[in-house]
Amino acid sequence: MLSTRSVPVVRATLPVVGAALERITDRFYRRLFEECPELLRDLFNRGNQANGSQQQALAGSIAAFAGMLLERPDDRPDELLLRIAHKHASLGVTPDQYRLVHRHLFAAIAEVLGKDTVTPEVVAAWDEVYWLMANALIAVEARLYRDAGATGADTWRRMVIAERRTETRDTVSLTLRPADDRPLAAFRPGQYVSVQAQLPGGARQIRQYSLSGAPGRAPWRITVKRVAADGAPNGEVSHWLHAHARPGVALTVSAPFGDLVLPPGDGPLLLASAGIGCTPMLSMLDHLARTEPSRRVTVVHADRAPATHAHRDELHALVARLPRATLHLWYDDPDDAEPEALPGRVDVSALDLPDGVTAYLCGPLPFMRAVRDGLLHRGVPARSIHYEVFGPDLWLGQK
Repeated sequence: MLSTRSVPVVRATLPVVGAALERITDRFYRRLFEECPELLRDLFNRGNQANGSQQQALAGSIAAFAGMLLERPDDRPDELLLRIAHKHASLGVTPDQYRLVHRHLFAAIAEVLGKDTVTPEVVAAWDEVYWLMANALIAVEARLYRDAGATGADTWRRMVIAERRTETRDTVSLTLRPADDRPLAAFRPGQYVSVQAQLPGGARQIRQYSLSGAPGRAPWRITVKRVAADGAPNGEVSHWLHAHARPGVALTVSAPFGDLVLPPGDGPLLLASAGIGCTPMLSMLDHLARTEPSRRVTVVHADRAPATHAHRDELHALVARLPRATLHLWYDDPDDAEPEALPGRVDVSALDLPDGVTAYLCGPLPFMRAVRDGLLHRGVPARSIHYEVFGPDLWLGQK
């Protein structure tokens, strides 16, 4: 809870700080990487830095957290911050790094807004906001590390590629086995792992990939779509994996993390995905087929065409194992390979959704926004709609 002394200061300055947050975060990252270039080389996604999405995500999370402190002071921040904490844990973020971030972030605020605006009173109030957010994240991340059986923030282990399978022209799946005799960590359906890639030039870039099999089933499997390289460093890890990930190659992989997971109970579900967003849904469906086959499930997937739909045959097979599941497909360019599919974009109004449905969305942000808007229009409560973003969460605070 924000102190009574800081509330009026944050409320008065939030419009000014909020309007400048993207400039502040841009300056912050420049300062941070000037002092610690290894963070850009080995921790932060260079593609997201180059296109500005990481800066936007950081700005959005700070604004959303400050707004929550003002408008809902009695709410715990854990739910708002859980997605960020899972991503940080998958990267091995440590408490010391929050102090480093604090120093450069507040220097950036002063540089962008100027000393006339950033008075000692303003600094003290926003310092309180920062540490409320940072300490909440540190606490959640400590719990995640503990649950993963990690020593500190070290959740990494060596895995060996056991099999490589071409799913579409631009998508391959990789099955991973431990390089040692230790058992694989447990995971919940829908979670992901981080994978380190040792790139030319020595950079160690990290990306997240959903585990697309059922929990408890070995080996693990991830699916990698080759991202269009519209200029370095976009797609550098997916291109490296497509070129070098072969059976016998060792990869450094994190423990499983991620908060888009199936809830307990027997209520109806909607699993809606687009493109490579199908991967966490495969894990959920596999788990349901093994443990709760009578649960009512509506499955929706959108793609460019049947030929670009990764794991299409597997999706059909999983849905067929669930007696009360229905599958609805939309393609930009449908063909005879899927005669029942509909053309164009997903139309939520065409779905037969039961009362009390809980929705899980994964795919490009425009797809998820459109589906979420359609579900809200149909009366599905916002609390019952969950999502996963591959990359910086630009949706946080904008829903």
